[in-house]
Amino acid sequence: MELMSVKIPQELRAKVAQEAHRRNVSLSTIVRESLEQVLAAPRKGREANCAELAGNLVGSVRSGRRDLSTNKKLLEDTVVGNGRRGSNRYR
Repeated sequence: MELMSVKIPQELRAKVAQEAHRRNVSLSTIVRESLEQVLAAPRKGREANCAELAGNLVGSVRSGRRDLSTNKKLLEDTVVGNGRRGSNRYR
């Protein structure tokens, strides 16, 4: 295993030590398990990126245009024009 030094507040170290004593394991075990638990948990309350926010919506709407990903001019016209094909469309 790799060695890692971490600075933590005294109160947090006391809590870790108390839990380690209660379970009769090392401080390292408590820290390791806690890190694994936090990193394995789904992202709740954390800042999500654009792809995570869009989730399963990505690719779910068809624009009728097949080459938006490769035709930069068409993509720009669609984005700037809010996806409208004609200027006389009503909302």
